[in-house]
Amino acid sequence: MQEISITRATVLKEKPTDESKLGFGKIFTDHMFLMDYEEGRGWHDPRIVPYGNFSLDPATTVFHYGQAIFEGTKCYRRADGGLQLFRPKDNLARMTRSARRMCMPALDEETAYEGLVKLLEIEQDWVPHQEGTSLYIRPTMMATDVMLGVHAAKHYLFFIILCPVGSYYKDGLKPVGIYVEDAYVRAVRGGTGFTKCAGNYAASILAGQIAEEKGYSQVLWLDGVEQRYVEEVGAMNMMFAYGNRIVTPALNGSILPGITRESVLTLARQLGYETEEGRLAIADIFEDAKAGRLTEAFGTGTAAVISPVGELCWKDEKLIIGGGQIGPVARKLYDTLTGIQFGRIEDKNGWVIRLS
Repeated sequence: MQEISITRATVLKEKPTDESKLGFGKIFTDHMFLMDYEEGRGWHDPRIVPYGNFSLDPATTVFHYGQAIFEGTKCYRRADGGLQLFRPKDNLARMTRSARRMCMPALDEETAYEGLVKLLEIEQDWVPHQEGTSLYIRPTMMATDVMLGVHAAKHYLFFIILCPVGSYYKDGLKPVGIYVEDAYVRAVRGGTGFTKCAGNYAASILAGQIAEEKGYSQVLWLDGVEQRYVEEVGAMNMMFAYGNRIVTPALNGSILPGITRESVLTLARQLGYETEEGRLAIADIFEDAKAGRLTEAFGTGTAAVISPVGELCWKDEKLIIGGGQIGPVARKLYDTLTGIQFGRIEDKNGWVIRLS
């Protein structure tokens, strides 16, 4: 592992006093971790420096050709005041998989992890205390060559920034309405759907705006070939409960292999639920819900953990699921996984890393 230099900020920001108003992605800590890559030299100069702006040439290739990937995970404060992470090394490993598809260099995962730990040690007072809050961690990699030309860059910047975030469910775990998008597509097999590249999220914004205008919180994406099969919901993986059986779209190259998704499936099996991965036609979902076979629907992801779905709208047909209320499966999975993340429930899978 490379030695990490540390330059501390001389003036510190005022930390939020009302943690009920943190929101998401608007407040950032005093420091950040940086590391550079040069072809032929590899990753070098890992450092923690004061949080600040980057100076980039207008011809920097990330602006023009989109070589940019990111991750998202959290640091949690336990009831005893200690801090812990949930599967951070899995996030860094997924970043390397994203990088390979985007023709970017594999991340120096060991140095990145050690940089994250040192950064959190410096910024530990930024981890909020209120129930449901956490410190969001955003690792990012981008191309930094200065030239115009469509090819892989030879220089990259990796950085980690931190952001205290509020509880996703300030008013309790409430189901949301979802709009099934059947005109635009998020990704196709053979593309970049399984990566966390910036372009995937840019391509989703228009459909998300349309859904919001129609009064829905998220978009349910269908496959990019036939537009018949369920893939993702917003920036989350999608799951459906048929009583004691949980089904979810199989990973096929166009679906992000969510770490929360994998965690939920593992916990579901340990809790006695049946799990199944396969192709789920949206028409069958509607038919099963009308017949009472489908009892719950929910998304899984880092931000919300579990997001219950109370209504689906497809081709102007509205469908209420589970009476529009959160079901027992979603509630049990949410309580169990968040319990592990915040240290209230024993971690039997080796997912948690205690920092203090």
